[in-house]
Amino acid sequence: MPTRCTWAASGDAAYQAYHDTEWGVPVHDDRTRFEFLTLEGAQAGLSWRSILVRRDGYRAAFHDYDIDRVAAMTDTDLQDRLAGAAIIRNRLKIWSVRDNARVALDVIADHGSLDAYLWGFVDGQPIVNAWTESSQVPATTPLSDRMSKDLRKRGFRFVGTTICYAFMQATGMVNDHLTACFCYGGPKQAESGAL
Repeated sequence: MPTRCTWAASGDAAYQAYHDTEWGVPVHDDRTRFEFLTLEGAQAGLSWRSILVRRDGYRAAFHDYDIDRVAAMTDTDLQDRLAGAAIIRNRLKIWSVRDNARVALDVIADHGSLDAYLWGFVDGQPIVNAWTESSQVPATTPLSDRMSKDLRKRGFRFVGTTICYAFMQATGMVNDHLTACFCYGGPKQAESGAL
């Protein structure tokens, strides 16, 4: 059995699959980046497990993260999502997805892609840490503070510094696999597109 990061070593198959194939893998697809921005925001105050089990529901509810289609959603569309059980039924979080899609379109117009804008925070290269224990992994950093401030200034919602750091970890901008983890030297996938 391979050695995994502590949070993924519980034997939970969904956690292990996510850890082994996605977490920390550099993402360069705008849809996938928007998906993780949405999911990390939805997680605020909740466990990642509660989001992971609803991932397909989020994809169905938000047009498989087609940013243009999400930005065009009406209040009635969003109200319909609020009534369903496939996603977290929190009005502020649901409305933030459309708001964030609209801001993402502005970012794409300014930077060419959401990917270019977000990777700019790390100069286009993942930050590779060398943590040996999970207690060493931070929840926030000065970089996540800066990212959060810039995202909020642009109008993004549910992008606090903790959410931004989790987003950077999830999308491979930061490699926080523990050094003993079999994924530390680089996950099996070199790069992730739409998953």
